[in-house]
Amino acid sequence: MPESPSRPDSPDPDGLLAWLDTRQDYERTPPSSSRAAFGLGRMRQLLKLLGNPQLTIPVAHVAGTKGKGSTVAMLGAMLEAAGHRTGRYMSPHIHRIEERIAVNGMPISTADLATACGLVRPAVDRLDRLADRRHDRRVTWFEVMTAVAFVHFARSDVEIAVLETGLGGRLDATNVCRPVVTVITSISLDHMKLLGPTVGRIAAEKAGIIKRGCPVISGAVQPAARQVIAATARRRRARLLQLGRDFEAASLPAVGDPTGTGRLVVTPPAAYHPPELIQADLGMPGRHQADNAALAVVAALELDRRGFAVPAAAITRGLAATSLPARIETISRAPLVIVDAAHNEASMASLIETLQGLLDRHRPRVLLFAASRDKQLRKMLTTARGRFDHVILTRYVINPRAAEIDPLLTACGAAGLPAAEQAESAAAAFRRAKALAGRQGIIVAAGSFFLAAEIRAAAGLTGSPA
Repeated sequence: MPESPSRPDSPDPDGLLAWLDTRQDYERTPPSSSRAAFGLGRMRQLLKLLGNPQLTIPVAHVAGTKGKGSTVAMLGAMLEAAGHRTGRYMSPHIHRIEERIAVNGMPISTADLATACGLVRPAVDRLDRLADRRHDRRVTWFEVMTAVAFVHFARSDVEIAVLETGLGGRLDATNVCRPVVTVITSISLDHMKLLGPTVGRIAAEKAGIIKRGCPVISGAVQPAARQVIAATARRRRARLLQLGRDFEAASLPAVGDPTGTGRLVVTPPAAYHPPELIQADLGMPGRHQADNAALAVVAALELDRRGFAVPAAAITRGLAATSLPARIETISRAPLVIVDAAHNEASMASLIETLQGLLDRHRPRVLLFAASRDKQLRKMLTTARGRFDHVILTRYVINPRAAEIDPLLTACGAAGLPAAEQAESAAAAFRRAKALAGRQGIIVAAGSFFLAAEIRAAAGLTGSPA
């Protein structure tokens, strides 16, 4: 019989969260191979013991290399603006794990998180005992969190949940859901040791979220990725809507501020009503956000066709209201300080492209950089060649994956950037960057979500932007 999720004992938040932190966490310590570490068997067993809450919730499922979180946030905001009780599941968090799970834009409370963990824990302990007898892997941190999200959404009576995959898609813990629409954002090289060395191989992992007969909306640009996604959609008889073929996105720049909100223009697929252009102001800065927003708009139109009414007014309200921390986020004006979670070559290139106007206007220009050791450090830094007067390298302390300073220095030299300074911590790097920039300069902090978290904390910010 499934273990009932209806009557938790009085939960101890500190104890349950401490128990959660004993789990294997691949965001902190990546496995050596995906073959040994990932699979859906444990997740299916766990959810079966919990009564399969994931099967009671319609889902919009989002995978991709870049833009997943932004797309989830925008689609969730549109559904909420339309009056639907909407769950969101995103990763990683910036400051608190409660950020990962939200209902109608409100992060789960610590008490509710502890309650959901308390409901999930007996099933996890049961599977752990079985795994120990079989000398197998225990349930991981992300699997527990995903189960907690499903339990919380079921207890909160959400009408629909928008889920972001953690890594890949095919073997991701979220891929046990039953989506009514799937979205694949742009594909680029990242996590190659786990997902594969080519864009095509990575696209195949992302395309693993496509379900039989379920429409898929793709923002993939590279031909190899498009071919893989199209072939997967054909095999699974899933209707494919491809950005640049079935619908278009354009962005009109904001007046006076290159990183400010721009105006989105979407030409939707011809079959949708209304067929005319959809125009909306974007709360998320950056040209790349126009593509993410277009994917979210078309997903909303598809959901509208499937019984989740999303009128045009809700689309425009949701897009204008969406903001996320560490996505080209301005945290200071004198000096101008911009924090971004760009963590691969493609996202760094998008960041530099977006900031071109500001980098031309402000002097001195300071790049503050740290990244995980498994990233393509030289290629990431090469995107910034010729754009900065000073570079400060550091390492974050909240995650053991941080690259050491010596490889960063080597990558910086190979990328043709100015001779870099080094700082022992993100806070020290931030102080030095402010001294170099003065009141008229610009500081760009990029390279990792973990760096973004430490820079925001150093600036006295520990929550989402207003």
